[in-house]
Amino acid sequence: MFYHLLPRLEDIHIVFNLFNYLTVRSAGAMATGLILTLILGRPAIAWLKRRGIVDVPRNGLAEAAAREPKANMGGVLIVAVVTLTTLLWAELTNHYTLAALVVMLWMGGIGFLDDYLKVVRGTPRGLVQAYKWAGSVILGLGLALYLLYWGPSSPAGPTTTNLPIFDEWVLVLAPWAYLLWVTVVLNGATHSVNMTDGLDGLAPGLVAIAMGTFGVFAYVIGRVDTSAYLGLLYLPDAGELAVFAFAITGTVLGFLWFNAQPARVIMGDTGSLALGGAMGGTAVLLKAELLLLAVGGVFVAEAASVIIQTRYFKYTKRRFGEGRRVFRCAPIHHHFQMLGWRNEQIVVRFWILGILCAMVGFATLKLR
Repeated sequence: MFYHLLPRLEDIHIVFNLFNYLTVRSAGAMATGLILTLILGRPAIAWLKRRGIVDVPRNGLAEAAAREPKANMGGVLIVAVVTLTTLLWAELTNHYTLAALVVMLWMGGIGFLDDYLKVVRGTPRGLVQAYKWAGSVILGLGLALYLLYWGPSSPAGPTTTNLPIFDEWVLVLAPWAYLLWVTVVLNGATHSVNMTDGLDGLAPGLVAIAMGTFGVFAYVIGRVDTSAYLGLLYLPDAGELAVFAFAITGTVLGFLWFNAQPARVIMGDTGSLALGGAMGGTAVLLKAELLLLAVGGVFVAEAASVIIQTRYFKYTKRRFGEGRRVFRCAPIHHHFQMLGWRNEQIVVRFWILGILCAMVGFATLKLR
């Protein structure tokens, strides 16, 4: 909105011309998301608690029991602030911006249904797992079809993706393979963030690191000079995704003020699915799906630990008659809990690993 309205006032004062610049609007989006979340967080938590929308831990892990119930469904605040902030600072006619918002809102809607059924209606399992997956698969197929036939044009074609490290090399997929590719990437990112959201502050902090990194890549990929210099696919107008990415970064940093150990609110599936969808959708739109493996390395490890644990348990049960485990508990952050690590130790150490993963992502630019 600011991009469309305020530059027209540059005749009044030259300062209004700043709103034409992507860097200014990205910084403004990050600051706005942070400030709005800090302002709205306290009343939102009070409102949720007054209506009994709280989370009471039911497992026996160390430090799981809170002194007072945490407000649940804080993801509604995250989604609302990110949406408002993006609408304020981004170019509203940009295909990348609109697609990213739709992906986040769609997955946030699925998470909201799950949280509502579990917390408000008292349905123990919430939304049926098959419905969750069906919703995310439909979204993945829809995003792929949009990019194939109606989305923003790419000089290298709609089914290409960047190959990290390799300069001027791209991966080109057949249309049918691209449908599968986008669906797998989007679902993998979405559900890995959901799995990681098990300790106070863990998932929001890692999302802030990853989305801040993708914000920088969006800015670089959206410029013809820097993308050519660094050997990346140039995507005209993709730089607007930097506004969206930094809006998320600022918002989740603000949310951490209330979600840090001991948390007063958790984001629930509304927040984790929305943020996971936003991260996966941003990677797909930037044609940086393989880069997501590096930047989101901690999320990959969390998801991998669940897959390994489940497969090994089923294999050993079939082979030896009893299920055996690789980890004490999965996802892997619970394994470290059961080893005696304190929650804050796990969270901070995983944040450090998240920063290292982001540095690996940036290092691929140098290797080019």
